[in-house]
Amino acid sequence: MPPQLPWLEPEDPLPPPADAWGPTDPAPGLLAAGGALDAAHLKAAYAQGTFPWYGPGQPILWWAPDPRMVLHVANFRLHRSLRKTLQAFRTNTSCEIRVDHNFRDVITACAAKERDGQAGTWIVPEMVEAYTRLHAAGHAHSVETWVDGQLVGGLYCVALGQAVFGESMFAHATDASKIALAALVSLCRHQGVAMIDCQQNTRHLASLGAHEISRAQFLAHIQNAQNRPALSWLFDPVYWNELLPSTVPMA
Repeated sequence: MPPQLPWLEPEDPLPPPADAWGPTDPAPGLLAAGGALDAAHLKAAYAQGTFPWYGPGQPILWWAPDPRMVLHVANFRLHRSLRKTLQAFRTNTSCEIRVDHNFRDVITACAAKERDGQAGTWIVPEMVEAYTRLHAAGHAHSVETWVDGQLVGGLYCVALGQAVFGESMFAHATDASKIALAALVSLCRHQGVAMIDCQQNTRHLASLGAHEISRAQFLAHIQNAQNRPALSWLFDPVYWNELLPSTVPMA
């Protein structure tokens, strides 16, 4: 039988990540159920490498997977087609990256997008409200792709100090979410951030250079990174130089 899953009351702290279900249990990485989604609890969860992920009709479920998918920003894979897209985007005066311009629209678009093999979304309305509150508290951010004054793609993430946790992306135009991710990578490189949390392994993330590390390695990283000074959440076009110098090889 699998170990009993802890049930949390709204005021209860999360168990330590090491208590998460293991590889032989029904849901590896599942840590607890219940609790609360207020900004303080979300911040505390991310500080210990834990995040909420659940579907409609389910209680809040908290996860601390092992291994953990991460993107070392130095290893971001800039494929030939994306490189050309970024070069064109950079020089087009009708295209721009905005940060935290319209967080709610970004997370709402992420919640609405269709996902292969999934019925519905894990970004349920309670999650939209919770992360919007976390954004108001200064710990969640959106990186947005704008063309001709229209929001066409973007992503949102959580940040504690220099620990950056990617959440979800959307695109209403070709490569619009990849452009936003490239902008986030550029911003992180420029400000000395080593890695972006990607939570779970997907083929798409792996194609961009993400890979798995152990939960212990991940926790050691975020314990150090979250105690460093917070990032400046502004995007300067000069940040594109982090990805587009002539010396960067094309994959």
